[in-house]
Amino acid sequence: MEKRRENRIEALLKERKMTQKELHKETGISESSISHYVNGTRVPRGANLLKIARFFGVTTDYILGDGGTDCSEINTVKTLIARNASRMTNEEKLELVKMLMER
Repeated sequence: MEKRRENRIEALLKERKMTQKELHKETGISESSISHYVNGTRVPRGANLLKIARFFGVTTDYILGDGGTDCSEINTVKTLIARNASRMTNEEKLELVKMLMER
């Protein structure tokens, strides 16, 4: 049986010696969603992806790792904004763009 590859969120939680519940409290993301992200059954998108990246001080690309998209960073940001625009604040949209420009 092949061992499941540890994902970046799981690794960051271990590195900080944090629980999923603590990440929930810090980000406001539901415990259920965080559990899915850590178990690899879902990929964080939009506002949740941005909240996790901000909290850990990493890029959204880092969080997505190998499980991310093969699009360019600009297309990834456009897609995230387009899919989640109604749920994202202007500040969150600008933060995504800012993260891109810093690279």
